[in-house]
Amino acid sequence: MRKPSPLSVLPLTKVLRSYMVTTISSSPLLLPPSLALVSILANTTSPALNPDRNPILRYLLKKTFYAQFCAGENAAEVRQTIASLKEIGFSGVILGYAREVVLTDAQTRDLASGTIAEAVDSEVTPWARGTMETVELASPGDFVALKFTGAGRQALYVLSQRQAPPPALARAIDDICTLAKARGVRLLFDAEQQAVQAGIDDWTMEYMRRYNTADHAVVYGTYQAYLKATPKVLAGHLQTARDEGFTLGVKLVRGAYLGSDPRHLIHDTKAETDAAYDGIAAALLRRQWSPPLEGRKGFPKVDMVLASHNRETVVKARKVIEEGLRGTEVAFAQLQGMADEVSCELVASGKGDGIKPSAYKYLVWGSTGECMKYLLRRAHENRDAVQRTRSGKEAMQAELVRRVKGFFGFAG
Repeated sequence: MRKPSPLSVLPLTKVLRSYMVTTISSSPLLLPPSLALVSILANTTSPALNPDRNPILRYLLKKTFYAQFCAGENAAEVRQTIASLKEIGFSGVILGYAREVVLTDAQTRDLASGTIAEAVDSEVTPWARGTMETVELASPGDFVALKFTGAGRQALYVLSQRQAPPPALARAIDDICTLAKARGVRLLFDAEQQAVQAGIDDWTMEYMRRYNTADHAVVYGTYQAYLKATPKVLAGHLQTARDEGFTLGVKLVRGAYLGSDPRHLIHDTKAETDAAYDGIAAALLRRQWSPPLEGRKGFPKVDMVLASHNRETVVKARKVIEEGLRGTEVAFAQLQGMADEVSCELVASGKGDGIKPSAYKYLVWGSTGECMKYLLRRAHENRDAVQRTRSGKEAMQAELVRRVKGFFGFAG
């Protein structure tokens, strides 16, 4: 008997919307003007082009691109989205608050000059409030993604200088970590642009020391495999965790800032990035030092989120698990609205054999206007992964054909 299609668990509206988005994202004709439009909307100062002020624009976006990638504008919408994903069979969600800042070259230079003033009431406090609400919206076992750039200019400046968080921000981060630990929610400190990443790594390790225990991670750092320095940075963090006796939380991604990070810091080819990602993942899963992770002595306890849209990577990781070689707890994760054919295969797999993988979807919440910079990054990511996006389009097209045949009684 033929196995059901993994995508059969998705509602028809989701399949149709995904087909539309992937068609645009994989089209050389449709993608450039779409990117230009999203960029304008993400960076506009005009009320007429602000989705939060223009009800017609807000309606159009919310029914299409916003609905594809985001969780909702308020608590009720977010809870409904999360419940629908868990009903499909996902283990949980990675939920983020949409407020963020993406720096231009000029803004990066301003940070280095140290001219940015403190803005606690207008920037730190709203970010902290939104992040705390995000932790409240998540359920035990879920993750919350935390972006320090959302805390505003003061956070950006001290991160660029590799300084400790200022008092108001330090209190906010401690409050967030304390609430997450009490609720059984895990925190993913997101990677960001290289102008601030070293500072983020410093903060991440400090909060791991405070909140991670010998056998459980509350705080996870994010490691981008497309950076040449990542294996060395991660190996150093692993050795610190081993020496100081805490679990290292690792979220492994390929990389999200190809358009803004200095090109010489990034692997020269996609094949090199893939090899680095798969090598790191295998070493962490087995808890064994092996290229490209070089280290000495014992391997620490690691909890990992394997965030990948690449089916080959997911298959390789699952093979390690199924061979009984796993020494690391792992959650597989893909972005909401992307790689659903990979996500749904994870959800459908393992039924009846006791080895069902933990599958999560990453999504953000916030007003349509607040989510525009996030949607812009997703659009750029689709542009930089045209083949993967085309594969997603083909999968959705095949699913639509299967459903039409089924409606007329022709499905096998």
